Amino acid sequence: MPSPTEQHWTPVHGEPYRPVPYRPARMARPESLARAAELRARMDERRTVRRFSPDAVPEQVVRDAVACAATAPSGAHQQPWTFVLVKDADVRRRIREAAEQEERISYDGRLGEEWLAALRPIGTDAVKTHLTDAPVLLVVFQQRYWLAEDGTKHKHYYVDESVGIAVGLLLSALHQSGLAALVHTPSPMRFLSEVLERPANEKAFAVIPVGYPADDCEVPDLVRKSLDQVLVEV
Repeated sequence: MPSPTEQHWTPVHGEPYRPVPYRPARMARPESLARAAELRARMDERRTVRRFSPDAVPEQVVRDAVACAATAPSGAHQQPWTFVLVKDADVRRRIREAAEQEERISYDGRLGEEWLAALRPIGTDAVKTHLTDAPVLLVVFQQRYWLAEDGTKHKHYYVDESVGIAVGLLLSALHQSGLAALVHTPSPMRFLSEVLERPANEKAFAVIPVGYPADDCEVPDLVRKSLDQVLVEV
């Protein structure tokens, strides 16, 4: 029997709602507490990486991470996402060239001084070596609508929210599997659709380099907000 990551399913829009029982085994309290603490500690180690090793990564790990991302909840269960796994070095080079062209315009003033001032402590600039250093890229597209067999367009709902949740799950799965990643959102991103020849109903959401940190990788010494700064209990 094929593993869950090898099974394929083509959703059919407009199918009738068919509820099925959901009775997962309730986890014992001690195990639940232990797992939550372990996950919290592990996720606290996650960092955005901009310097990648060129070493190859297990592609099945990346595929499994995408499969995890695709379990995200979505508006009306329309799953409005496409993940493009880019391995070809020439395509990654073309993506970097196009991204840096847009980034130069942005850093030269299009971003606005307030945004540029916020970026300066992090040390980013228009040079995006991560797009060619990382062995693979995951380019995430959001599907703004879907096409029926007769060619009519049908809107997807809560697309930004749905794809954003999926990307969050993707980053978590990659980190849990020992890989590093960076969410890169050059603006505008139309060039990604052109380079990757995506259909008109797809709009680029993010390009995510995936790999191992380089031996000389450094990250900003950032401090995350504490739990009591982000959680309000009523």
